[in-house]
Amino acid sequence: MTYEAERALMCAVGKLLYDRGYVAANDGNLSMKTAPDRLLVTPSGVSKGRLTPDMLLVTDLEGNVLEGNRHPSSETKMHLAVYRGRPDVGAVVHAHPPVSTAFAVCRRGMETPYLSELVTGLGAVPCTPSFAMLSTDEVPRSVEPYLADHCAVLLANHGALTWGEDLWEAFDRMETVEHTAKILLNAQLLGDPVALTPEETAELRSMQGMYRQLRQVREETP
Repeated sequence: MTYEAERALMCAVGKLLYDRGYVAANDGNLSMKTAPDRLLVTPSGVSKGRLTPDMLLVTDLEGNVLEGNRHPSSETKMHLAVYRGRPDVGAVVHAHPPVSTAFAVCRRGMETPYLSELVTGLGAVPCTPSFAMLSTDEVPRSVEPYLADHCAVLLANHGALTWGEDLWEAFDRMETVEHTAKILLNAQLLGDPVALTPEETAELRSMQGMYRQLRQVREETP
């Protein structure tokens, strides 16, 4: 069995998604690049909380199964669209976190700059304008317009999709999407949330590079 470390990581992240309540039963799917032309993907019909390494499949970038005896997730086409549109992406996570999915059911994105962390980190999270029929080419087509300028999107009447350089970053972004949705819901319940000004938003965006640098491992100086 190839990619043992990557398989163990994907099982751990799947368990986190399940434990956090971002997926239920057999919901959701994950993928990650293991080589420039190889993906590790989750199978259909299995709880992400009960994944085992042998259940995972290796595919090429066309979705052809190269290793594994299960069927890949029915939403693999959506993952492939992300990798085609964003060659820099190393992993994709799809889940149904309850509050974020409620926003998706209302077809309401999270694009207004209410939170400083949303501006400096995750960025705006749009929502696709209409429902894309599950397991069809409508789903990948629905996310393609958002790939270049975003790292997360809400899928109308469906759930949330995030991507990143690696599986941890894609998971962290899913966690941030749901955390943001909870804050915005509470703010709306309290009434009249106040957005950051354009000047504040611009200054925060100018700080993105600094925060990216701070996330890097610091080099030791002699």
